[in-house]
Amino acid sequence: MKKLIAIGVFTLASMSLLSAKTYDIMVSSTTKAGSIELKPGQYKLSFNGGNATFTDVNSSKTYTTPVKVQEGDKKFDTTQMETTKQGETEVIQEIDLGGSKTKLGF
Repeated sequence: MKKLIAIGVFTLASMSLLSAKTYDIMVSSTTKAGSIELKPGQYKLSFNGGNATFTDVNSSKTYTTPVKVQEGDKKFDTTQMETTKQGETEVIQEIDLGGSKTKLGF
């Protein structure tokens, strides 16, 4: 019986990973997100626990960096990035995830 429960839990965990929500992010110039640097282009953003993963839509290359996940007071209408400029590089401070109360801090 214990074996069946373990398999059931693993199956549910796998299903939740497969259906993880992604968010479209457009980067117009070289941008730093945490410990990674993103080249201009379109990315799919997903997060799991304390890590955010950016997947380049054109090359399918992935970049992962730690994030601080926080809940806001209200739902965000759209996905938005808050950035600052350091020299020629944009630095992402926070991403508000559209349709949720979740924000990711870098």
